[in-house]
Amino acid sequence: MIDGYATEDATEAFARQHQLLSVGRIGTTGLTVSQAGFGCYRVSSGVVHHKTALQKALCEGINLVDTSSNYADGGSESLVGEVLEDLIASGKLSRENIVVVSKVGYLQGKNYELSRERKQEGRPFPDLVEYGEGLEHCIHPELLEDQLNRSLERLKLKTLDFYLLHNPEYYLEWAQKNGYALEAARAEYYRRIRNAFKYLEKEVVRGRIRYYGISSNTFSAAADQPDFTCLATIWDIAESLAASHHFRLVQLPLNLMEPGAVLEKNQPGGESVLEFAQHKGLGVLVNRPLNAFSNNQLIRLAEVPTSERQSKDEIVRKIQFLTKSEKSLWMKHLPSINVPPGLQTRIKEQMAVGDILKHHWLNFGSYENWRQIKAGNLQPRIQGVMNFLEPYVSQNEDISNWMISHRARIEDAFDAVSSIYAEKAARRVDRIRRVVAAADVDWAAEGTLSQKAVRAIRSTPSVSCVLVGMRRPEYVSDILAELSCSIKEDERLESWRKLSLALANIAL
Repeated sequence: MIDGYATEDATEAFARQHQLLSVGRIGTTGLTVSQAGFGCYRVSSGVVHHKTALQKALCEGINLVDTSSNYADGGSESLVGEVLEDLIASGKLSRENIVVVSKVGYLQGKNYELSRERKQEGRPFPDLVEYGEGLEHCIHPELLEDQLNRSLERLKLKTLDFYLLHNPEYYLEWAQKNGYALEAARAEYYRRIRNAFKYLEKEVVRGRIRYYGISSNTFSAAADQPDFTCLATIWDIAESLAASHHFRLVQLPLNLMEPGAVLEKNQPGGESVLEFAQHKGLGVLVNRPLNAFSNNQLIRLAEVPTSERQSKDEIVRKIQFLTKSEKSLWMKHLPSINVPPGLQTRIKEQMAVGDILKHHWLNFGSYENWRQIKAGNLQPRIQGVMNFLEPYVSQNEDISNWMISHRARIEDAFDAVSSIYAEKAARRVDRIRRVVAAADVDWAAEGTLSQKAVRAIRSTPSVSCVLVGMRRPEYVSDILAELSCSIKEDERLESWRKLSLALANIAL
């Protein structure tokens, strides 16, 4: 287990070592952090480029890492622990240099199975929110203690710098769905948060966490929205526990197309959530800086790899080549390695990507939707079969040659389908880039759309750090280039208003 925790002196010294990168401070904690942090939502142990990206980020000046117990079913925390252990052991980093944030509340995957086992034993987690099949939520101290034990073990840490309740508003959504009166649901919601805070204060005393907070997607919602989380109310809860409480950090979404954290005056005193946080000295982490939702559509605020749009005949031809290659697998190659018929059938179903593309390549809707389907469904299916075949490569030259050829067929087909969606997405990126540049002179400097998206947020008062999914080394380089450009933190209210109005008036 790695001893120690992030300190004021060590984080400031780390910033001096990487003085070309812009830094911020986490509220009144005194901790200095890079203005962009490594978001671990889609990274996991065992993925080489994830590990390489995290190592690069930490060694080149990024010193805040944000993860959660449910990211990659614990694999995200495990990756962070492995990388920290390696870099600290090699002398490249000190534990005191790095701010580690993790979160708790979701019961999915292994934790969902744990919850089921406890129910069967007659000892379910108290205050459990049974949200849906495969998804529960809980912030009761009994769950918090169980999960903190597991998180610290995966992270290989004796002390976690920040521990956040992860989207506790799931209770409010569940209560609304089940017909609870709003006033009663909100009273119960804040009772649960108070109960959690009391427990977290005890963990501070035990030395297992330094500070705590909340990550909520509804901090910036309208105050009359049923699942709205009021920061002022939560601040009052913390203040009622002790004048020297350790509630020091909030996490919330903010991006070019969802400016509620800046523009929505949802606190009782007429402030925005960012203004309230600034007045109380709270640190603010911003998530989803590059993933915006507009009209129920995901819009990726980043450059789109483009190539010449391929013709319909060319796309169909490449999909047919892929389908033919898939057919040769189950007709020729699987029988040659004596795969049982039942397993052959399952592999055939798993590998029938060409058939999916044949029937649906015109119906994926948008570039972002196509990317999600490709990365979240099609590529994992293909990789699962390839992993199964890997042991046969050294024994069977035909299998080896087929795998090489098939990967090329997959790439050709995917590139062909991407070409029809990327063209429209690239035009949208260009429109957004021009609108951002017109909204604020400081945002107009050269840069990729992802750099401009981060720039707008990090130049806004109260934001301590922008969490970016840097799961590939090239993504790390993109953000490091942005942080090497200094920009003044200044009142940007009018810029955000101008940006919001302009984006509302252009067709995206």
